[in-house]
Amino acid sequence: MTSDQTPSITEATLTDIATNGIWGPGHSVSQAVVDVSRALLASLQGEEGVELPPELAELVAEVQRIATIGLPRIVTHDGVRLSAFSLRLKGDAPRPVVIVPAGWNPFGWLPFLYAYLKLAQRGYHVLAYSPRGIGIKGWVSTSEGFVDVAGPNDWADGSTVIDYAQQSLEPSRIGFLGESYGSGISQLVAAHDPAARVDTVVALSTWGNLATSLYNNGTRHLEAVQALIDFTGGPLEEKFDEGAQQLLKDFLSGQNLDEVVAWGTERSPESYVDQTNARGVPTFVSNTWHETLFPVNPVLDVFERLTVPKHLNLWIGDHGAPEGPGLAGLVPGLPFPGLAVPSREAYEWLDHHLLGIDNDVPNWPVVNSQSMFTYQTVAIPGGTKLITVPARREAYASWHEATTGSESWYLTGAGDTGDGTLTDKPTAGWSRDFAAGALTSSVAGELLKTGQREWFGNPETYKLADFERDQLLVWSTDPLTGSGEVARRIRGAATVRLTVRSSVDAATVIAYLYDVAPDGTARIITHEPYTATDLAPKVNTTLVWLLQAVSYDLPVGHRLALVINSRDPLYSYAGSDLPALTTTTVSSVSGNEARLELPLG
Repeated sequence: MTSDQTPSITEATLTDIATNGIWGPGHSVSQAVVDVSRALLASLQGEEGVELPPELAELVAEVQRIATIGLPRIVTHDGVRLSAFSLRLKGDAPRPVVIVPAGWNPFGWLPFLYAYLKLAQRGYHVLAYSPRGIGIKGWVSTSEGFVDVAGPNDWADGSTVIDYAQQSLEPSRIGFLGESYGSGISQLVAAHDPAARVDTVVALSTWGNLATSLYNNGTRHLEAVQALIDFTGGPLEEKFDEGAQQLLKDFLSGQNLDEVVAWGTERSPESYVDQTNARGVPTFVSNTWHETLFPVNPVLDVFERLTVPKHLNLWIGDHGAPEGPGLAGLVPGLPFPGLAVPSREAYEWLDHHLLGIDNDVPNWPVVNSQSMFTYQTVAIPGGTKLITVPARREAYASWHEATTGSESWYLTGAGDTGDGTLTDKPTAGWSRDFAAGALTSSVAGELLKTGQREWFGNPETYKLADFERDQLLVWSTDPLTGSGEVARRIRGAATVRLTVRSSVDAATVIAYLYDVAPDGTARIITHEPYTATDLAPKVNTTLVWLLQAVSYDLPVGHRLALVINSRDPLYSYAGSDLPALTTTTVSSVSGNEARLELPLG
């Protein structure tokens, strides 16, 4: 692997994963996750003196007893050698294989080694591999070649991996399980394998349309793409071929975006829904409400179009947060209630469709949606909270069923406080200005991290009074009432309609919807940016866009607040090439009044 000494693993290492998740400083995999996986691999290979907690030592011993471990190199159609990890169960009984394309991270297949051992324990051959180009030079889990970003080479590589699995493992059935990058590859291989050999797919923290995930409403998701470039295990020039380098550079600079969209569309499960449906591949999907890499709306769109046996889990949090700990290393007694459920249900899906186990999967709802922040928590030392009762989950036959009605909230001009209100009566003839181009206290959250803290019971709090009123606009309702403890059951994607003009020829407007408590603290419900270009300066243009879908219970006595600003660290900004702040004006015109359409369930 490397010259570094194999790390010693203690219960504290596993507690770190169970209480903090899989993401570490910056946009990195937690050191605890990497340490556990390295120690497991060393122990499997027979290295002496590896220190593991009893539960992990017993798991390694059992897998060594029931399976043969391999580190093959799988040669692709164009000669690239893919790094792989295999577990072949002993005995002559036919067994299915679970193929695991690695997520997009510098360690390739390594971080989820614990999951491979748990799969073998359940009765599967396992074949995990790093997609081409992924990994740190010199590590055993690194593959050769250039990263294809789930393109045709990755589809072909998936079929080559199936060939290898059939030759070396002789599986009875073939399933794919992927987290993040591996989830998209899994869906795309299932749709494209020439012999249609994939019997089921589990796609965790997945994407629906790569193009709209990274570029939507005229706005580029800059921080997500920069993080992906930085997370391959090497510099851009070493990890991508010249064509991909140019596409990524064009994306970052905002040029030739039509070509970028075409490139992303080709790499989207949405483009091949008909093929997936024709093949009838049972598909398990999960995503999160505050997903900062692959937003939930495109995933919902694709899922609703699938006619195959299917299941969708929607969770609190952000990319990889719900499933990650269960894949990276959990032992009994450590997790908060519900922490192991996301990975357990993924395994149960495989058990039913590959092993033929008569479990509860056929009785599952098509959609299981977790309502944001409905968990119960207790304060613990250090100023954070610990979940004692998991958040509530709601069952639906389709996601569309979650929304049963809607209500319109109209925006007003500024009142005595300087803010506008949200009212049930249309208002027109007003306008409000703000200085565009500065970062404010209203932000969607840190890539990966804010949502990971949400998953563990610690959502970000904002102070509405501290928001910079000269650089953003605020509208809010009065405290809301309702039956029981819930004033509004928000279910679905809200729509914002504004009339906008700018002092220049473009404007980015970002809409944030907040839950404001009686003490003035707020939590973000949802958000979405919109960038309008080719504007005639000082001429009104009406913009209409969807925010990301949610399941959120607004408590009685709380207010809804809509905030509009121009910049968020996650996104591109239309005036980034301008030396000074510009002016954006929001107004409401008669017959086309500014409003928020709130979906209710």
